[in-house]
Amino acid sequence: MMFGLGAMEILIILVIAFLLFGPKELPEIGRQVGKAVKGFKETTDDLRQSVEPEINMIQQEFKTVEQDLESSVKEAEEQIKGATDQATEVKGGDKLA
Repeated sequence: MMFGLGAMEILIILVIAFLLFGPKELPEIGRQVGKAVKGFKETTDDLRQSVEPEINMIQQEFKTVEQDLESSVKEAEEQIKGATDQATEVKGGDKLA
């Protein structure tokens, strides 16, 4: 399958092209279509090669931010736990006195 077309659809397109353009022009049209497809593939490959490093850099930045956020959350939880423990100790000390 090519471009979501089955064998029958491609055959019909080829027959119509043959009838419209004739056997002399068909090879040249095929070459032009081939060049266009090749150019499109080269362009998309170039675009992919120029964009992938940027995407990878952004993903790394997200991972760093995520790690920093997790670290900050963990630190905040520890501070809250310490303050809670300290408040419990103070409260318990008041009852003993």
